[in-house]
Amino acid sequence: MKISAFRSVAAQAAAALCVFTAATAPALAAPVKNIVLVHGAFVGGAGWRPVYDILTKDGYNVTLVQEPLTSFNDDVTATKRVLDSLNGPCVLVGHSYGGAIVTEAGNDGHVKSLVYIAAHALDAGETEVGNGKKYPNSLGGAVVKTPDNFLYLNPADYPADFAADLPRAQAEFEAHAQMPTAAAVFTAQIDDPAWKKKPSWYMVAKADKIINPDLERMYAARAHSHTVEIAGASHSVYESHPKQVAALIEQAAQQSDQ
Repeated sequence: MKISAFRSVAAQAAAALCVFTAATAPALAAPVKNIVLVHGAFVGGAGWRPVYDILTKDGYNVTLVQEPLTSFNDDVTATKRVLDSLNGPCVLVGHSYGGAIVTEAGNDGHVKSLVYIAAHALDAGETEVGNGKKYPNSLGGAVVKTPDNFLYLNPADYPADFAADLPRAQAEFEAHAQMPTAAAVFTAQIDDPAWKKKPSWYMVAKADKIINPDLERMYAARAHSHTVEIAGASHSVYESHPKQVAALIEQAAQQSDQ
């Protein structure tokens, strides 16, 4: 066979292989575009605003859950109500006590992956109170209990304990805008943790005084989460480091198969 003829046959074979590969290779999954953000105890959804702004600017559809914090079931129901309203899959994100909520609600079919931001990722039979005894936090102030069994943080101690890396004026405002939280939510148990079946991402706040960073690390390691640690970050890491938080959420969205 002449060299020119051989080259022609080889070129045709290569072209045919490319066509076969393109026709038979699975299409790359598009990134998930819906993000649902769940706040923790004592705070409302407004604290997510810096993260919301970044995610929406980057083209994501972001919905915030406003849990009533009146019971664990009420808070999970509020989250499921948002999930039911979605058109398509989502990444479900929880901060602090919100992690317990997404661990339960994350079994919903809309949820493709979970993101924990300095949050509780409970296993079956565990409670936040029980895990807190195993991994004590470093609160400097008191948790106040109301006559009807709701809790809040002493406003005088809130800036140092909850939000040490926020501007003082912002932290003091949030201290006086707290949402008292039913004490019973901290002893709620989860029968079927979603992180056992779905991929997760975890952000450890290394200067967290509300949840012991070693407890956060335990949660992340146990769930085999993609993990990042933020030096100097308080429990309010979702407000003080919104770029890093948004980047972690976007990573989850881009790596979650639809």
